[in-house]
Amino acid sequence: MFKEISAKELKENPFTLIGDDWGLVTVDTKEKVNMMTVSWGGVGIMWNKPVAFTFIRPQRYTFDYLENGEYFAISFLPDEYHNVHKICGSKSGRDIDKVKETGLTPITDDKAPYFAESKVVLICRKMYGQSLNADSVVDESVFSAYAPDGSDYHKMYISEIEKVLVKE
Repeated sequence: MFKEISAKELKENPFTLIGDDWGLVTVDTKEKVNMMTVSWGGVGIMWNKPVAFTFIRPQRYTFDYLENGEYFAISFLPDEYHNVHKICGSKSGRDIDKVKETGLTPITDDKAPYFAESKVVLICRKMYGQSLNADSVVDESVFSAYAPDGSDYHKMYISEIEKVLVKE
C-alpha cells in the first residue's frame, strides 16, 4: 500500500536514493512496461515546481518511449531488490521482458507504471529536454564517463514531480 505525500515531505535522502539505491525509470510502451536503471540525476525546485533531473542515453531502448511520452515514473526499491538493477542496467527491453525477468509487480497508474515492491515512487511529467554535448563541458574529467568518440552523451530531462508515493 502506498501513501501520497508532497515532495517536501519526502524523508529519504535523495543522494542515497539516486546515487546508492539507484532508480528504475519506467515507461508504458503500450505493448508492455519497460524500465531501465538510472543512477545519475537529482531533485530540486525549478520554475517554482518540484522537479527531477534524469539523464538517459539515446541508445537505450527506453529512450524513444520516454521521448514520445509525457509521463514516466522513477521507482526506488528496497535493498533486497538491488539485484534487479543488474538486469535493468545491462539488458535491453528490445531483447527481454524485464518485468518477467525481474519478477517485479507493475502497478498501472493513469500516468505511468511503477512497482508494488518500491519504497518510493516519483511520478514525473516531462517539462524540458536537452542533449548534453562536448562544447558545454567545463571540467574535462567529465569526458571519462563517455566513449572517446563522444557518441553516447545523455539527454537530460527536467520533469515536474506530480506525485510522490511512499510505501506504508
